[in-house]
Amino acid sequence: MSFTYKYPRPALTVDAIVFRKTPDLQVLLIQRLNEPFKEMWAFPGGFVDMDETVEVAVERELEEETALTGIVLKQFQTFSAIDRDPRHRTVSVVFYGFANEKAIPKAGDDAKNVRWFGLDNLPKLAFDHQEILEKIVEDKLVV
Repeated sequence: MSFTYKYPRPALTVDAIVFRKTPDLQVLLIQRLNEPFKEMWAFPGGFVDMDETVEVAVERELEEETALTGIVLKQFQTFSAIDRDPRHRTVSVVFYGFANEKAIPKAGDDAKNVRWFGLDNLPKLAFDHQEILEKIVEDKLVV
């Protein structure tokens, strides 16, 4: 399929917010291997390929960056702030789900590290991920 557009278009991305209860609520974060925000922590995620849906893309990105599979992911919200990515205009469809308390992630692809964090002990997050996390907690989807 070939596309030619007169006007610029935003890039489409996906992010996966994965929680687990052990007994406190924890969130899975990856440490970014590349710029922008190199070395900072973020949700697993990335760009949607031309031949996949957002649902397929978020599962692929989660597996590539954390080696986790089989997590039921539900669409949370779309985030489209104009300056959310310093590289260019991106719109992200954010999903969330819950992993088994014994899930052991393994960093891969463009994730330098992967780790579970308690919500009261978070590092500084890349992009607008802190705002997104606050929103999902505020909406009481994860308590």
